[in-house]
Amino acid sequence: MLKIEIDEHSGFCFGVTTAIKKAEEELNKGEALYCLGDIVHNSIECDRLEKLGLITINHEEFAKLHNAKVLLRAHGEPPATYETAKRNNLEIIDATCPVVLKLQQRINKKWQETNNEDSQIVIYGQAGHAEVLGLVGQTHGEAIVVEKKPHIENIAKDKNTYIYSQTTKSLEGYKLIVNEITAHINEGKRCESFNTVCGQVANRLNGIGEFAKSHELIFFVCGKKSSNGRILFDECKKMNPRSYQIEGPEDIDLKLTLDVESIGICGATSTPKWLMENCKQTIINYNNK
Repeated sequence: MLKIEIDEHSGFCFGVTTAIKKAEEELNKGEALYCLGDIVHNSIECDRLEKLGLITINHEEFAKLHNAKVLLRAHGEPPATYETAKRNNLEIIDATCPVVLKLQQRINKKWQETNNEDSQIVIYGQAGHAEVLGLVGQTHGEAIVVEKKPHIENIAKDKNTYIYSQTTKSLEGYKLIVNEITAHINEGKRCESFNTVCGQVANRLNGIGEFAKSHELIFFVCGKKSSNGRILFDECKKMNPRSYQIEGPEDIDLKLTLDVESIGICGATSTPKWLMENCKQTIINYNNK
């Protein structure tokens, strides 16, 4: 008999859950609600909220908006966004994840403390990612973003260096980049690192690997834009070569489900539980024909 299990630890993290709850609460009031950027890196969930009335806008559109209500997603925003909101009389529904907000404050504090010194702030993260843009904004755009070893050449060797991480990056990747940067900085210069990877995200990496190993076939449900999703799926693939990344039920190659007895369904911190349930039901319906 076919066993299909949804990973109980997959699905929205606290920050995303809170952002979507706030959006739904505001939409239930019947007023127009804008969201600056995709509320979550999952197009299917974004479509669901759009049908409820959520209007997604980009930063260019935000700058032209006046006298409206705008939700800021869990990824966080740079100070300039709040300045624009004040100038344009925009009511902000701030759903910045508390973990991200605390990191923004830490980086801003360190930048202010060291701004007059021979120092630099480095952020291990994906350039252009919404969260990273918010973090860099805490330093007036001066922080250096690195994700891979070649990027380290952009870091001055003769400056005191303070290293932080995007919250959704892997802890293993962070430790490796810290070692590379430490070796890059001249002897005698301070090089301090602060582990700011979200604990919830870090714990999921270990758990999802064990989950992937426990099934013959894995369907990893994730939006294409999810940084966290790429990391978690890579771990699934490493532990179980028969792992497939899908966005939703329509992406499932159902023929793969015919020759197995155990299927695991899991996802990113941006993947809604209901979507994983829909994937499970699609497999059940196909195998019960």
